[in-house]
Parts: sequence; C-alpha cells; structure tokens
Amino acid sequence: MSAVATHCPYCALQCGMSLRGSDVQPRQFPTNAGGLCQKGWTSGSLLNSPARLTTPLVRVDGELVPSSWDDALGLIARKLTQLRETSGADSVAVFGGGGLTNEKSYLLGKFARVALGTSQIDYNGRFCMSSAAAAGNRAFGLDRGMPFPVTDLAEADVVLLIGANPAETMPPFVQHLRGGELIVVDPRRTPTAELAGLHLAPAPGTDLALALGILHAVVADGHLDQSYVDSRTSGFEDMWRVVARWWPERAERVTGVSAADQRRVAARLAAARNAYILTARGTEQHARGADMVTAWINVALAVGLPGRKGSGFGCITGQGNGQGGREHGQKADQLPGYRKIDDPAAREHVAGVWGVPADSLPGPGRSAYELLDALGTEGGPQALMIFGSNLVVSAPRAAHIADRLAALDLLVVADLVLSETAALADVVLPVTQWAEEDGTMTNLEGRVLLRKRAVTPPEGVRTDLDVIAGLAKLLGQPDGRFPTDAETVFTELREASRGGLADYSGVSYERLRAGEALYWPVPDVEHPGTPRMFLDRFAHADGLARFVAVDHSGPAERTDDEFPLQATTGRVLQHYQSGAQTRLVDELARAVPEVFVEVHPDTAARAGLSEGDWALVKSRRGETRARVRAVASMRPDVVFLPFHFPGAQRANLVTNPALDPISRMPEFKVCAVSLSRDEEDPA
Repeated sequence: MSAVATHCPYCALQCGMSLRGSDVQPRQFPTNAGGLCQKGWTSGSLLNSPARLTTPLVRVDGELVPSSWDDALGLIARKLTQLRETSGADSVAVFGGGGLTNEKSYLLGKFARVALGTSQIDYNGRFCMSSAAAAGNRAFGLDRGMPFPVTDLAEADVVLLIGANPAETMPPFVQHLRGGELIVVDPRRTPTAELAGLHLAPAPGTDLALALGILHAVVADGHLDQSYVDSRTSGFEDMWRVVARWWPERAERVTGVSAADQRRVAARLAAARNAYILTARGTEQHARGADMVTAWINVALAVGLPGRKGSGFGCITGQGNGQGGREHGQKADQLPGYRKIDDPAAREHVAGVWGVPADSLPGPGRSAYELLDALGTEGGPQALMIFGSNLVVSAPRAAHIADRLAALDLLVVADLVLSETAALADVVLPVTQWAEEDGTMTNLEGRVLLRKRAVTPPEGVRTDLDVIAGLAKLLGQPDGRFPTDAETVFTELREASRGGLADYSGVSYERLRAGEALYWPVPDVEHPGTPRMFLDRFAHADGLARFVAVDHSGPAERTDDEFPLQATTGRVLQHYQSGAQTRLVDELARAVPEVFVEVHPDTAARAGLSEGDWALVKSRRGETRARVRAVASMRPDVVFLPFHFPGAQRANLVTNPALDPISRMPEFKVCAVSLSRDEEDPA
C-alpha cells in the first residue's frame, strides 16, 4: 500500500502528513515543516475505531435502533416536507461546521436555500471566527484571517500575540515565532506565554482597554507612522478622540497591566523593522469581540504594519476549515465567494449558477446562538439538521441548548461517531471522515489545499455530499442539481465564487494536484494566487484601510459577592473542540481524562480546596464539576476551564451567551462564577 499525501484533520494549520492505512507520518509542508502535534500523530487511530458509526440509527420508542439508508432518508424527507407544508420553509433549519470541506460547506448552503428554501442556516464558526471576520471586513474591506503566509513570521523582529496559545492548540505553529521577540497578551501564564520575552496578563474582558492604552502610547510617545496613516488609512481623527482619553495609566487601572509595559510594547512595535500583530479566540470570543479585534487593528495601522511586506496584522483561524467554511454559504448572511445574501447582484449571480430564480432565495437568517435559542419555540424552527457540530458540548449555556434540541419535532445529526449531540437525535446518519473522501480545505493563510482520499470508508458509511444529494432528490430536486463527486462540486463552487471577494474561480483540482500553492483570491486559471494581500491597496473602494473608533465597556457580566471570580475557557494540547473524536483516542484520553479547573492556590484555599479536589464552578446559568489544579501563576481573580468534556464536566454549562452586536459571537471567554467544594462524586 502506497502512502497518500494529505493533511491533518484537526486545526487550521492543516499540517502536511502522509497516510498509509491508518499509519500517520509527518511530511514537509510550509505550515508544519515536518512536525506534528500529539493530536496529529494519533489521528489515524480513529480510522479503525470501534466507536465508528456504520449504519443509520432511528429513534423508536425512545431508543436509537439500526435502520436502512432508504428508510432513514425517507423518514427525514417526509417529516421535512410535512413541516414545510404546515409551518413554512423556515420551520426547518441547518447547522454546519468549520471542519467541513469547502465542497460540503458550499453544497450545504445550497441545500438549505434551494432544496429547503430556508433562511435558517448557520454554523459553529460563528462561535470561532465571526468577530475577527467582522473586524477585518470593517477595517480592510475583506476578511482573510492571515493575509500572508505563516512562514513570513519567521522574519519578524517582533510578534505581538493576543489571546492565543498555539504552544498547546497548534504546536507546530510555534516554530514560526522564534525569529524575533515574542510578546504575549493572555490572562494566564500559558505554555505560549512561557516562551515570550514579555507577557502581559490583563483581567479577562479588558483587552480593548489595553489596546487603547498601547495605542495612546504609540501616538503620545512619538511612534505614529504618520506617512503611512496619511497615505493608506482614513478615520484616524475620529479614532483618536476616543484613544486620547486612554492614557496608559488609566488603562493600567482597568487591566492590571503596567503603564510601563504598555509603553514598552508601543516602542518595540514601532522600532521593529518587521512586526506582526496576531489575535485569536482569547480576544475575539467576547460580547464586544469585533471591537476588541478592531482596537488591535488600530494599533497595527498606527505603526504601519498591514499591507507591508514583512509585517502585518492577522487572526489565527482555529478550526480545520474555519477560513473556507465561512466563505461559501454556511453563514446565515452569506452566499458563496463571501458574497452578502442581501446584495441583489450577488443573489443574481449565485442563483444563475444554481439554475433558480434569484427571488426564490431566502434572505438572511438567525445567527448561530439565536438559531439554537429559537429551536422548538413559537415561530422558531421545529426541525434541525446538524453536520459536523457537537452543540451539546460546544454551545454556550449548554444545558439550555440541550433543552431546545429536545423540544424539536425532528433532530437529524450526520457524524462519524455517536457524539453527545447525536445521542439526542431522532435520526443519526453515519458519514465519512477526513481520510475517506476527497475535498479541499482552506487553511489559516487562505491557501486552498487538496485533501485526498487515502483509505476506503467502512461499508454502510456515506459522504456528506451523498447525504445532501439523496435528501435533495427526495425533496423534489432534479437529478444533477446536487452532485456527489467532490471535484464536480468544487467546479461549481468556482463559478459561484467568481467575482466575489473570496474568488476561487482560478483554483482547480488539476492545479492543486500539481502542487501549486494557491492563496485566494485566484480570479482565473492563469493567476498565481495572492499569498500576500493589501500590498498595493486595501479592499475598500478607495483603497484605504479604516481606523474605527471603539471604546472599552468591559464584560457583559460583572462579578459580585455571590459570583466573585471570572471564568475563562480554552483548549488543551491533547484534545480538540468538543472532544468527540479526541476523547476516543486512548493515548489522548489517558493524558487528560477529565475536566480540570486551574485556580491560584490562595483562591483555592479560600474556597476550602486543595490540589486534586473536585470543585463546583457555578455561574448564573449553571454549574460544572472540575478537578482542582492549583497554579501559582494564575491571577487570583480568574479560573480556567477547558471545554472538551461532556456531561456534568461541560465548561459551557456556565458560559455566557451574551452576543456581540456586530458578529453575534457569544462571550465564551469571561463570565462571573463562584468556586466551592463539590460534595458529590462526579462519576
């Protein structure tokens, strides 16, 4: 058996690997340079996992029992048809995922709008990259998480990393940060912060105030790149009217970060020959996340970084196809090519590709949390189809979302294992996983990658494309409108994206098979791609980047005597997202078998807790049980919970669903909690 060159199934770094059967070997690829993390090394074990689903399951008398594909799909089609006839098209909803290939993302959006006619579609990337996308679109006119190759970072004199912990979440990324000085902004002393020359630890939810203080120092201390501001930006004066009030000493009182360190960051960014500012979930998953990212973009613009070769601003995409997944139609307000669904020209173009009237396409729907919150309510969807998401673990206010799923007339989940969400479904459809199918992914740099089929899927398993096409036909769609071949779907995606901001029309499987490095936009087959964006102009009509005036307001939820601590959530090295897959890998599960809460030893002692005790972490929405880890570097007012674990150990039982007004991102990263001894045995 020959080895097949492919890419890791997990994060957006999309490390290169070779697969022979279930045996994984790293290969040389720019993002990982021959390295893999523990998750990547063990990814092949899921290909032979006894936990794999291989037959459809249908709920009968309260139990999930095996079914044939014809019976399962027929049941779904009948119930969807009945609901649409009695309650309208929006009584049916679709929820996707940032791990789906570009082909699946595209076809799922088409299925929702054409076969179902529903506006009610969104995806879990709304919980991941939406604030960064909103800020990027507002400032630059276009969102591509990192508008430059990750290998460019190695030439930087300074990298300022805000709210990111790649040493645990994507370890091969760290090698790109070793060229110059690393400055890390994070409330925790993470493994990434341990690598930094300077670590700033603001109180959770105060990143915007910190950015304002640093930006004030840039201007007041004479570091403003005036020629860049004059020639490549607009809006500086309006922005400065807010920032002028945020001298570093004021920001220090809010954030806890010394004014001296704020000035030090401003000076080092300005003095660097090449510098980058990178943000990630820690500064984005807030009820003001779009403004937080905008504030850091303002800092980058003030010192002249974006659109300059060797320097720049970027956001580190998390999920495997978090970039491509938000470009081609899974989001409630978008059509393929990053087009807006309420743009008449966009509707005409995409409808023409799909062969339907433009006025038949629905308008914008609810965002992810709003969609989930409306399930089973009057006027809300009564049926939900989920592809690639484990919402019972990953959604904020998770117990409430489980209740909403239970209120549905029909819940359908397509997955490769019986996740916690699939276990609640009325119908479960077993689908292929990464190595068992062809498809493209778009990594954190905007590079389109071909992930080739390397192994034969188990008998009884179908691709998501087969599932979508099969249901579309049963719902009355003509033959051929929903192809099942990945390359055929991608060819259609190319046409649908043509002329859009995320233009893939010049990308082809042939070019990808030949090894071309194609970063979108690629507007024709002769175009070499765009590895570095904005070098000549930004994507706004006038070619200028926008300073945007934003101000600090703090977390949506304040601490008080009942809930005196702030909880923040994140990931650990061994697990990924909801853990539905990594918890099935013995090596990873043994390393981190259960949830834990990191807490300062003094804070633990005040709660009557010691290392290894079981604690109860309680918020205004619920409570979770976690094993105490006493960590001396923790802020005394902060606790940390990883969110990979199910049941009573779900971190998202306590998180706050307060939404960003622009991106509709929930505030995962800070909520008020109390800490006490857990008197029950969590087992």
